[in-house]
Amino acid sequence: MVRILSVGLIVSTIALVAWGVITGYDEVLSVGRMWQTPAIKPHENPIPVMAAGSVPVNGGEALYRAAAAGELTPPFSLADTTAIASGQTAYQYYCIHCHGKNFDGYGTVGQSFAPPPGDLRSTKVQSMPVGVLFKEISYGIPGGRQPALATTVAVDDRWNAIAYVKSLGPRN
Repeated sequence: MVRILSVGLIVSTIALVAWGVITGYDEVLSVGRMWQTPAIKPHENPIPVMAAGSVPVNGGEALYRAAAAGELTPPFSLADTTAIASGQTAYQYYCIHCHGKNFDGYGTVGQSFAPPPGDLRSTKVQSMPVGVLFKEISYGIPGGRQPALATTVAVDDRWNAIAYVKSLGPRN
């Protein structure tokens, strides 16, 4: 009987000490436990009213997606040297890994694909309308290896990359 009481007393003492440490940790230290730290609680504040003009009524990704490929045109001239220079930079950031430095589909990633990515200087690609290229870059090629880059690459960078690729001309 004394043994059971002493074990119960020891367990109770350990439980009280643990409770005291946890309570002290929560109340004394500034960090506290995760369930007691401040958090964003969207249900506590009313939803803000959107300011007038915050929803685009012209331009925007949804309009590019909805438009037919033949209707899409870049917001600048494809011969603009600034756009071509920006396109070269965009190509080096987003495209060179698959299409390669020679634009032939044998980049560090592209060479592992079978078949490899398309040759950007081929007659087929160079003769494609710019709207079709924009749609393929932006939303991928169904059944192809081109991933959809609309969420990764800004609209201007996509158009600039197209300007750069078109400036290269077909392979001789």
